[in-house]
Amino acid sequence: MNSSCRQRRLTAAALTVLAVATGTTACGSGSGGTGTKAADSGTYAIWDPYPQFDKGSAWAKLLDDCGTEAGVKIKRTAFDTSDLSNKALLAAQQDNSADVLIVDNPVVSTLAEAGVLTSTDDNKLDTSKVDPNLLAAGQSGGKTYGTPIGANTLALYYNKKVLKEAGVDIASVKDWTSLTAALEKVEKAGKKGITFSAIGTEEGSFQFLPWFWGSGAQLTDLDSAEAVSALTLWSDWVEKGYAPNSVINNTQTTSWQEFATGDYAFAENGTWQLAGAEKAGFEYGVIPVPGASGGNAAAPTGGEFVTIPVQGDTGRYTTSQKLATCLTSTENLYDTDTTLSYVAPTSEVQGKQVAANAGLKPWVEAVQAAKGRTSDDLGTKYPKISEQMWKAVQSALSGSQSPKDALSAAQSAVK
Repeated sequence: MNSSCRQRRLTAAALTVLAVATGTTACGSGSGGTGTKAADSGTYAIWDPYPQFDKGSAWAKLLDDCGTEAGVKIKRTAFDTSDLSNKALLAAQQDNSADVLIVDNPVVSTLAEAGVLTSTDDNKLDTSKVDPNLLAAGQSGGKTYGTPIGANTLALYYNKKVLKEAGVDIASVKDWTSLTAALEKVEKAGKKGITFSAIGTEEGSFQFLPWFWGSGAQLTDLDSAEAVSALTLWSDWVEKGYAPNSVINNTQTTSWQEFATGDYAFAENGTWQLAGAEKAGFEYGVIPVPGASGGNAAAPTGGEFVTIPVQGDTGRYTTSQKLATCLTSTENLYDTDTTLSYVAPTSEVQGKQVAANAGLKPWVEAVQAAKGRTSDDLGTKYPKISEQMWKAVQSALSGSQSPKDALSAAQSAVK
């Protein structure tokens, strides 16, 4: 497929992103380019969002091993996550895509709708063992584009000492009513309740989604009664002092720093904070975010998909499929997801993870209940919905609008 044909396939939205992409600086090595045009027939290009892993890392070794197994050499380029989707779109326009692209799961639908990715119908990538709720993040228009390499999500960390001193049994925290009651006890005992990120970016939406979905709300109906109840929950916590005013500006990192002081009973955060939790200096536990009336709320999935971009030379797909299959095989997922601090996307490997580390059990449960942000076939509609959601959260928590008015304005803006 020639580059002029590739350019016609890209959507207007994708070309808007490309305008931004051309002004950014590439991460990665190689002066001759990083896509298939820079690779001979015996070398395959893999792009990933893991610049933290150098050539001597276990991740880089896995890539090389998969290449050896497929009978080819690997040319790996690592990009920052924020740059990778732009680079992928630009490369597609130039008919110079990587052979295998590992990309953040919400971006999959954008690339798919832009005509950048092959579907599993075309590339024959087997996704039969993947948990359906995780696979949904890579689906658009009834087709699947790639397979998850692993997943992370959100849950509630808790400080055992703070809860004990406040007379709270963590087993009693099963829904929003019991959680709020626990926060009230903690506040009366002179400690702090819960911290989270409500910043006016995607991080804020990411953290609000478990409560939004836990209420029974849908992203296509931002001002439903259920959605209002979720935002009212957060707003009431801030108003009563159960959550600090700082949540409005908190990133997930600064929120974690608050919890790490040892003064807070709860913090909403992800698997990526496990190492920090071990160093915090106090005993902690983890529970899934509870739904409004009980059970585990669906939290949004993080993590990447292994995808196979469209190539002008379709003869490359067979080897690309072998590489993608190797990277996501049962034999390799356990070590890979341990390296990435991810929960595996298959029940078989999840079982191995819990057997090796019982502390991962609540995270596996949270991932099993998780949901892709672009699921429900939202695709490229999600970013606009998310932006209006975080704006509504900011308005309600700052007191400039009621939760109902803030969400009504958000729904009107989306329409």
